[in-house]
Amino acid sequence: MTRKEFLAQLGLTAGAGIAIACLQGCEKDAPPAPTNVNFALDLTQVGNAALNTDGGYVYSNGIIVARTLAGQYIAVSQACTHQGVNVVYNGQQAQFVCNAHGSRFSNTGSVVNGPANSALKQYNVAVNGNTITITG
Repeated sequence: MTRKEFLAQLGLTAGAGIAIACLQGCEKDAPPAPTNVNFALDLTQVGNAALNTDGGYVYSNGIIVARTLAGQYIAVSQACTHQGVNVVYNGQQAQFVCNAHGSRFSNTGSVVNGPANSALKQYNVAVNGNTITITG
């Protein structure tokens, strides 16, 4: 092997190694969805005011609670199952959206569009007056 061939091979090997390390290092696992959930949100509190408007949402205890355009409350895990970025709620499209990589989830948390391939965990929602209780 000539010196030129050796250096070319060395460059290819090093380049491939750097690319693999970067890809592995750039990945971020999504945190697990909250379990044993049982909490309440008071709709009269300022921090929950967004839930008084159709299409509004709040984050609490690792969960995103949203109010659909039909006025129903829904709750799913807030971390995108692709890389853990917080999803937002788009009431017009009736979807949870990850703005980092474009994943979209239905109102029930199922994957509509990847790169995520796992659903968001859905939680039970009960409304009693001005109190929303989330369990699951």
